[in-house]
Amino acid sequence: MQANTLTHSSITLLQNPNLKSSPSILSPKRPIFSTPRFHCSFSLSCSRILTSQSQSRGSKSYCISPGQELNYESHEALVEEEEEEEQQQGMRDRVETKGEGLANRSIWNQIKEIVMFTGPATGLWVCGPLMSLIDTAVIGQGSSVELAALGPATVVCDYIGYLFMFLSVATSNMVATSLARRDKNEVQHQISVLLFIGLVCGFLLLLFSRFFSSWALTAFSGPKNAHLVTAGNTYVQIRGLAWPAVLVGWVAQSASLGMRDSWGPLKALAVASAINVVGAVVLCIILGYGIAGAAWATMVSQVVAAYMMIEALNKKGYNALAISIPSPRELLAVLALAAPVFLTLMSKVAFYSLLIYFATSMGTHAVAAHQVMLQTFAMCGVFGEPLSQTAQSFMPELIHGVNRSLAKARTLLKSLVTIGATLGLVLGTIGTMVPWTFPNIFTRDPKVIQEMHKVLLPFFLALSVTPSTHSLEGTLLAGRDLRFISFSMCGCLAFGALVLLLVSTRGYGLQGCWFAFVGFQWARFFLALQRLLSPNGILYSEDLRQYEVKKLRAS
Repeated sequence: MQANTLTHSSITLLQNPNLKSSPSILSPKRPIFSTPRFHCSFSLSCSRILTSQSQSRGSKSYCISPGQELNYESHEALVEEEEEEEQQQGMRDRVETKGEGLANRSIWNQIKEIVMFTGPATGLWVCGPLMSLIDTAVIGQGSSVELAALGPATVVCDYIGYLFMFLSVATSNMVATSLARRDKNEVQHQISVLLFIGLVCGFLLLLFSRFFSSWALTAFSGPKNAHLVTAGNTYVQIRGLAWPAVLVGWVAQSASLGMRDSWGPLKALAVASAINVVGAVVLCIILGYGIAGAAWATMVSQVVAAYMMIEALNKKGYNALAISIPSPRELLAVLALAAPVFLTLMSKVAFYSLLIYFATSMGTHAVAAHQVMLQTFAMCGVFGEPLSQTAQSFMPELIHGVNRSLAKARTLLKSLVTIGATLGLVLGTIGTMVPWTFPNIFTRDPKVIQEMHKVLLPFFLALSVTPSTHSLEGTLLAGRDLRFISFSMCGCLAFGALVLLLVSTRGYGLQGCWFAFVGFQWARFFLALQRLLSPNGILYSEDLRQYEVKKLRAS
């Protein structure tokens, strides 16, 4: 503003009062001033006087030639427009330089900054299971049939949603990588394309919930539990109305995480959780709508969360309401990233399903103990997920960015693994102590407790390495080493399935299944670590053409 004031006052002293303004010069569609050739020397000398002050504030200076007058209103409009652009630019620049500033800090300051990011991000992973837990607690106060029906209904909803988690991973990865190249137009175009894909997938899920939810619940529950299908189907169909908003919200949330903002999405989900609690209590307990009331409360809270995610993205200077239909080439570029991520997620789901399958064949007490330990593992493992997101948000600046530095990327990875190892030991200790010291929280059956105690050692070994594994795999995703991570996960699945088959047929019981789980987790860790430490890996190889990022063409 100081430079603009100086420019205006200087121009007022130099202008010729006898000359009239030209309408063509004052047209708002064109620059306010044009510089004829015979006035070039005057304009250049004046601009040199004002350059030092104007550059310090990032504002533009204009010098008038003697044959022109300044239109005051047009000038003020231009100044306001420039100030608005500078504010949006400053917000985007702060987002872009955050990762670079993190890389320039010491390892302990890096750890502090990572904790500041992962703390709020942890809430994003906790909110999902928390909403299901709220529904369970509220419905449990009423009908036992509806409570039993809620089990397969939530599994159907959660598993269907998990199939589309690749969209969330792809969004944060693509946005973070584009920001690393300082290409804001590409960021906006990618968000628009991914919003369209999320909206289409959301409507497909809505149609699936409307026409095939009864079939899915029947297949999952089995013929002996056919009486649960009606109540479960009501829950799934009401929840299904929110799928378009849910997937669009995931894209907006992941875009914010790719911009290294974890507080905005956390605020949205905190409000959504509060709405879910109040709505479930009012509709289920006070008004007596039962499982349908819980579904409506969850559905409304998810729509509100999606709206708040979109608003948070709009405040960053991007238009979260702009939707672009991708071209075939752009769709292939998205699938090139999403397909390996989808394969990786499905490999994890397949192994966990096999683990449950083999545990189920070992009797009632064994499967009950396995259910308790697996749910405890899942709840503790959630706290390691933000480390993967942190790597995907901060690493692209150092691997693919304009100020690329593999040495700083290796230092950042060291900080992530250090936090992961520490967090793994803490989670492993707490997760092991609870079922060991307070098993009556989960069950009073002594035989189930005995089976739980048998798997405490493999439970600790599997959980302690999980956060570090998330750090390594998140770095591979950030570097777009997609072929390796998908093939390695398929290899771990084949290895784990073979070990599960061997320990099951030879009678090692539930303890053998959990040691197979330990092998699956540690195989993931060592394969990812070996790849990142390899001279041909993304953190050491200067030739990254094989990991080259394909750009979406901005229209």
